[in-house]
Amino acid sequence: MMLSSLELIRRVPLFSMLTQAQAKSVADAVIKRRFKRGETIVEQGKKTNALFILLNGRARVVATDKRGREVILAILRPGDHIGEMSLIDNEAHSATVRAEVQTDVLMLGRQEFARCLPENTSMSFAVMRGLTQRLRHANRMIESLALIDVYGRVARALLEFAEKDEDGKLVVREKLSRQDIAKMVGASREMVSRVMKDLEERGLVETQKDGTIVVQEYLSSAER
Repeated sequence: MMLSSLELIRRVPLFSMLTQAQAKSVADAVIKRRFKRGETIVEQGKKTNALFILLNGRARVVATDKRGREVILAILRPGDHIGEMSLIDNEAHSATVRAEVQTDVLMLGRQEFARCLPENTSMSFAVMRGLTQRLRHANRMIESLALIDVYGRVARALLEFAEKDEDGKLVVREKLSRQDIAKMVGASREMVSRVMKDLEERGLVETQKDGTIVVQEYLSSAER
């Protein structure tokens, strides 16, 4: 069944506190767009003048230096939003976001976004909370790069992505290659491969046949 824009808006956490009139106004303004696997949603250094909300799929946030080296900053999931920083300060995007799989998004233009914030304090608070979470995540990454060795950085990255399954096990469901992890922790793929092999031999992590990774809770001891 095809959902209306208003029904889609009501399912997005960022818009959950809008009044009916506000939600209808946003629903009339949003555009639904589909991105194929590998397609760029926003590009570092450019402006799109829109807020993007993931409805489904998954996207990767990466920053690239002048030599073309990439750092993976985050993995976005349904309900996450991107582009609000650029809308608030009118600067270009600080990172590139690519769809990892086919991903549907809602796009809300600058004027509609700017109108929503002063009209609804709950939405403004949700945006601020999202920005605060990203700042805390950035601080953790800076701390990791400055103070923690590669073992600790790999351990922290795995723990951040791990979620408890129905059996209470910590599982990284994302299909993270050794190269992906290397781009997250600022190390070579070869070094990450050696670290992962050592962690597996010590029983701290276990890579399943389907690519998921089971993580032991006491892996946190490897951070120090």
